[in-house]
Amino acid sequence: MPSDPDCIFCKIAAGHVPVARIAESPQALAFLDVGPIATGHALIIPREHYETLMDMPEDRLAAVYAMAAHVASALTRALGAEGVNVLQNNGRCAGQVVPHMHVHVIPRSAGDGIKWPWPATKADPDALETLARRIVSRLDAP
Repeated sequence: MPSDPDCIFCKIAAGHVPVARIAESPQALAFLDVGPIATGHALIIPREHYETLMDMPEDRLAAVYAMAAHVASALTRALGAEGVNVLQNNGRCAGQVVPHMHVHVIPRSAGDGIKWPWPATKADPDALETLARRIVSRLDAP
């Protein structure tokens, strides 16, 4: 199993750093975030070291997201949350702080004060079609 000896999440997966574990499988681990945005904020990580979701084999990615769905459901029931954010950042400029792929599962309730920082814009339909063709042409490329 590949790991990075300097990676905090690899150390957590190996059991060398204590965390409040909430779900485990052979491929993934879920635990409560020590710097939560909301009560119950959980992280789901692959047990193996992959920096981003683009680096992961599909079966490992599927295991992480299956656990994220399972944890989201449990958090919603346990906390009476009205909703949940499931977030995953890739690269420092996208907000990834720990360079080990991880998924945030954040329980939400109306009026919890958590705000999105992203300003939405109105896209041009023709520009969207052009961009879609460009992306589709790269789907099978390495």
